[in-house]
Amino acid sequence: MLKTNEKKLVKFSLECKPGHPFAGDRLAVDNKGVPFQLPGIGGITLNIEAGDSVYGWAGDHVEPGVSCKWGEKRNENPNRAFQTLACTGNKAVVTSGKAKGAEGVVLGHHGGSEHLIIDFDEKTKEKLSYEDSIRLVAVGMGLELSSYPEIRVVNLAPSLLKKMKIKEDKKTGKLIIPVTAKIPSECMGSGIGSTNTCRGDYDIMTSDWETVVENGMDKMRFGDFVALMDQDNRFGRAHRKGAVAIGIVIHSDCRNSGHGPGVTTLFACGNGEIEPVIDPGANIADVLSIGNCREKK
Repeated sequence: MLKTNEKKLVKFSLECKPGHPFAGDRLAVDNKGVPFQLPGIGGITLNIEAGDSVYGWAGDHVEPGVSCKWGEKRNENPNRAFQTLACTGNKAVVTSGKAKGAEGVVLGHHGGSEHLIIDFDEKTKEKLSYEDSIRLVAVGMGLELSSYPEIRVVNLAPSLLKKMKIKEDKKTGKLIIPVTAKIPSECMGSGIGSTNTCRGDYDIMTSDWETVVENGMDKMRFGDFVALMDQDNRFGRAHRKGAVAIGIVIHSDCRNSGHGPGVTTLFACGNGEIEPVIDPGANIADVLSIGNCREKK
């Protein structure tokens, strides 16, 4: 088992409410020059959850599950702190309304909308209102791997870390992490250049479908753990040969140029200390029996 500083992590009790869907006031234009207007960011998304494909939906930047925020000013506190402190794998509980007592799991953050995306079962989502409160215990910020000080961990609950089937290669000194796909650096788009990986996400561009298929990205699902090759996420989001970042897919495919499925960062290294290995089951739904894998629980 990986040694961490889990016992030293600070725990916060946080609250949030579902955020209403966004709607633009004009048509958007896709990467082929075709105008479109589709459902997108935000809302209580009833029929999409972790484990579902990110492709094929009549939508754009769709967030699965329940899109949550804390406060009305999305880029200011308290929502800024909420988005920073909550981590993938944290448990959430509805504390009011018809769905009171229902439990969910944090999937990750979506930048721009500044939403935290939480997976709940469909029955719970049908009972939720936009005035209901959701409480979660935020723990994970500051998580360190004692034997791998060169690997930075962000946005990850220690409880999820323990279940990700991560192995240590004692011969090479590398951390072996299961992923569903290895994403070439040139596919990373919107969000690259940000200096903060503790919030938000950045997008895997899918405008070149041949590249998508060649790299096994055509089967991508909400909640997939993926490797971003030659991407250094330790101090922001940048291209660096030999660097590796591991993230989780948190929103759907997109039609705009420079966009595609969004990824929240979980691990980052600068010199190949992480070795990603392909595993079709490397998805938070499979690992925690949530999303469309709840029936297997």
